Amino acid sequence: MQAQMLAPAAVLVVWTLIVLLWIIPTRFGAIAKIEDKSLVAAKPGARGSDLEGVIPDKANWPAHNHTHLHEQPTLFYATVLILAVMGPDALDVTLAWVYVALRIVHSLWQNLVNAVPVRFALFLASTIALMALAVRAVMATLLADPSALPV
Repeated sequence: MQAQMLAPAAVLVVWTLIVLLWIIPTRFGAIAKIEDKSLVAAKPGARGSDLEGVIPDKANWPAHNHTHLHEQPTLFYATVLILAVMGPDALDVTLAWVYVALRIVHSLWQNLVNAVPVRFALFLASTIALMALAVRAVMATLLADPSALPV
């Protein structure tokens, strides 16, 4: 069951890399359409956030989502590892897949449509799945029978 518990985390890592690649054509395409190239001229220490207000908002959405995939999911990765070590059950694996599915749908929504009420609902649903996983991780560790653990 450990591999099954780790699979959703692996999929979310791959999805995060896909979103990273999504940024490239989206931003460069928007930059190519800017007539006044001085607005996007490289300067020392320039960051992606320097493009806010310079290129269309929609061109920045994948970058915003990529940042989000490095925030809350870090808790997901830790929780998945804890449960994988402690011995997950089918509910843990199901909750992990629910979390990942919701995060992927959240990404697609944010990158393509970005209507905040729906995006927030998806975020809230994924947060509830993560909270359930976190509680189960606490229960698995605090209530573990030390004599049942491998030596």
